[in-house]
Amino acid sequence: MAHFSKLDAIAAALRQRNFAWYFAGSGIGLIGIWAQRLTVSWLAWEFTKSGFWLGVVVTADLLPTVILTPIAGVVADRVNRHRMMFITQFLGMLQAFVLAMLAFTGFLNIWWLIFLTLFIGIVWAFNTAARLSMVPNLMAHEHVPSAVAMDSAIYNLARFIGPMLAGYLIASVGVGITFLINALTFTFFLACLSKARMVRDERGARSTANILVQSTEGIRYAVKHPGIRPVLVLIIALAIGLKPVLELLAGVADTVYEIGPAGLGNLMAAAAIGATLAATWLAQRGTVRGMTNIVVRALLMGTISVFAFTATKSILFGLIFAIFIGAAIVIGGTGTQTLMQNAVDGAMRGRVMSLYGMVYRGGPAFGALLMGSLAELVGFQAALACGGVLCAGVFIWITSQRNKMENSLELGPAEKKRN
Repeated sequence: MAHFSKLDAIAAALRQRNFAWYFAGSGIGLIGIWAQRLTVSWLAWEFTKSGFWLGVVVTADLLPTVILTPIAGVVADRVNRHRMMFITQFLGMLQAFVLAMLAFTGFLNIWWLIFLTLFIGIVWAFNTAARLSMVPNLMAHEHVPSAVAMDSAIYNLARFIGPMLAGYLIASVGVGITFLINALTFTFFLACLSKARMVRDERGARSTANILVQSTEGIRYAVKHPGIRPVLVLIIALAIGLKPVLELLAGVADTVYEIGPAGLGNLMAAAAIGATLAATWLAQRGTVRGMTNIVVRALLMGTISVFAFTATKSILFGLIFAIFIGAAIVIGGTGTQTLMQNAVDGAMRGRVMSLYGMVYRGGPAFGALLMGSLAELVGFQAALACGGVLCAGVFIWITSQRNKMENSLELGPAEKKRN
């Protein structure tokens, strides 16, 4: 595998024309998505003032990923991944327009919010499988580690800009405009996506097996793989133990820090700053070498940070620890995705990476519902600290798997052939 250093790796990835079009469109589109996500969380809290119902809305967004993503992974291995991505983005645009119309006309309530969030959750299950399997097909293999990290960087930069924009707009002009902005940014992404083309098609030979059988093949492949199996356990810890901290920030902002939507935007932005810096650092590395140690250490950093975050009522310290939580989530999530993309067989990429998406998007649904319900009894800080306990336990276990993970996840294609 070719090695790049510093910003050369980022520049080399951006010289890949198809990835550059995708990257530009995704950056703008994600700003709207993150603005909408904060708006939906804030509305769920405003409508109900309940940690349980806030958890229900998060679950409506993320639970379909758990149920449908394995099937979506089979679809991604059977069909044109670019076309699948385009269709799901188009449906996302329609959902945003409907939310905007309901908000502007005064018909939006908690039930519409749950229904439309569930709809987009179903769409994103297929979108996640398409995106995770399509991005490596937009460029030469040696650019994939940087491209995956850059994809994460732009995702988290949008997570910084979008919530700050939404917080300001909610406080000044209302929620409807954030939904409309999201719909318009979707149109820009769709235009850019139409310019991008895949440089290779990894669809395997047409199979007579049904979707459930093929989905099971993907699960069996991942479970038997000596590196992918433990890395999925690490992702579970991140998804259930750390990510719900960010999903439930609306409740934390109101009950712990007693700040409004603008303050909630600042908390989310702090996490996004840490995430963006972390993803940019990963992108400039340009190699998977050493990534196993990096993701294990990220889990430890996240564990310490969530305990610290839940031990303070100072907004200043809360912002600082949110930065470290955001960084830990992205280093762990992006690093494990990079390792899996490097190790997986191309014909299995859609199914295996859909498992990553299922855990990374679906896990927070379980964690948020559990912690949101627990917060009704013991408060948000004590509930979120339980996630740190889970992460600590997984960190202790995964340190014994480190050498095995390195050997099976960090080899390049040429090295695999020699071995």
